[in-house]
Amino acid sequence: MASTVVVIDASARRATIRTTPAMILSDVLQEACNKLGAEASGYGLKHKNKNLDLSNPIRLSGLSAGAKLELVQLSRSPSVVSVALQLPESESHGSSGGRLIEKYPSSTTLWLILRNFESMAPHRNYTARAKTKTETGDAGAGRLFHEAPVINIMGRELTSFTDLQKTLAQLGFNAGSVLLRLGFQVSDTPLEEAMEQIERYFRSVSGDEKAGSHATSMTTKESVPDTTEPVLPEEVKETQTPPEPRSPSSEEQQSTATPSIQPETKIPTDTELGPSTITGPGQRPISVFRPPESSTPQAAQQAFNERDYEPTVAHAKLHQVRLQGSGRNKTLLSDKELAERENAKAQRVADIKEIVIRIRFPDQSTVNASFTNLDTARSLYDMTKGLMAAQDEPFLLSFRSVKGPRTIPPNGTEKLISDLGMSGSTLVNFLWGEQASLEARAKPVMKESMLAQAKELEIPRIAESEAPEPVPKDTATEERKEGVKGGSKGGVPKWFKGLGKK
Repeated sequence: MASTVVVIDASARRATIRTTPAMILSDVLQEACNKLGAEASGYGLKHKNKNLDLSNPIRLSGLSAGAKLELVQLSRSPSVVSVALQLPESESHGSSGGRLIEKYPSSTTLWLILRNFESMAPHRNYTARAKTKTETGDAGAGRLFHEAPVINIMGRELTSFTDLQKTLAQLGFNAGSVLLRLGFQVSDTPLEEAMEQIERYFRSVSGDEKAGSHATSMTTKESVPDTTEPVLPEEVKETQTPPEPRSPSSEEQQSTATPSIQPETKIPTDTELGPSTITGPGQRPISVFRPPESSTPQAAQQAFNERDYEPTVAHAKLHQVRLQGSGRNKTLLSDKELAERENAKAQRVADIKEIVIRIRFPDQSTVNASFTNLDTARSLYDMTKGLMAAQDEPFLLSFRSVKGPRTIPPNGTEKLISDLGMSGSTLVNFLWGEQASLEARAKPVMKESMLAQAKELEIPRIAESEAPEPVPKDTATEERKEGVKGGSKGGVPKWFKGLGKK
């Protein structure tokens, strides 16, 4: 039996929706937003100050005929929904109970969920299946027709490609969990035509570049999942990120930069390698410094001022400001802001053309060398091996990255700047391998020809800080204070006594 409900927005505009008992509340929201000119993905429905579950049909929602529903705006940040994909028997091998379970933002489309489940295993193919239609069971060549995925949600089947582009929020799932039953249906569309339709759809939505990369990966017979296709936000699922946005402008990069991101790295010059620049292995300019003569570190030999360790009023105020800032509620960054921050960070790394690496050996001798953004971990190992006297002995190189100590792979092809994250002046420690001989450990690591050209490492001494000069007192202020005190004690100020004399 048909009925009606009334949807009212914040500006008191009304939209009357004709409903049936089997009509889903998400469809009611979609129709109301179309009439009121709003985007359904950003709104929800309320009845008597209670949020309605948009996945329920009218008969299970408890609404009476002519009920008045409020159109309320939802949070811009998507919520987390636990999705369970029930596989058919033919595809259930390799999964626990025939189900795949993952968490996704409510802004994720059903098509993207299927593509993500495909990417978890190379043998999975849910979106680009094909089947030969033959009237007889004889084997032979035939035309492949697209076997489209069909998803059943609470008895509601979504069969068309357009239906699979709906998000979880549009289907009424903004929180909790949902079960998707997967099936397949052979369509009357040939496989190549279906791929063209999919390509045309993504071109109209996201542009030619995204559509081309998506359709190219799907036209293969094995249907390898598209690795360039956008995945979901980091705070929900690390294996998925949102669609790749445009490159932010310089003003946006400055506004989205945070203190946790490293500042721009200064490109070193040849003079920064040191005064003793010589030609090293591979015709690379290097600077060699002999180990210090004293076992006491240079920092311990310098005098210091005890007053530098005494907290001042300025330190206390700064600490109080930081405590107040950490106690305030902060809005989480949106998907766009997170993507812009990552793009800004990647751009800063791309701007680094050259860095200086200091290799410190066990005998405390050091070597400075410059490396470009094209040098790899193997380049660093090859240069280090060219400096060694015992080149057959195993060794490792390690440095301290942002995430902690990290060992550089000996034969790795990772680039020092873009892949390993080196920037500015980086200290790399030389470590002997477990199979290194005791004879090699006891001798100096570098060749005698290199040690003969080594220079003393000059460390500039910091001038001792002098005691701060006392701030001169304001004489006028002191006189006013004394005048006030004198007036309160004597009862009659000095200027009043002079009025009685003639």
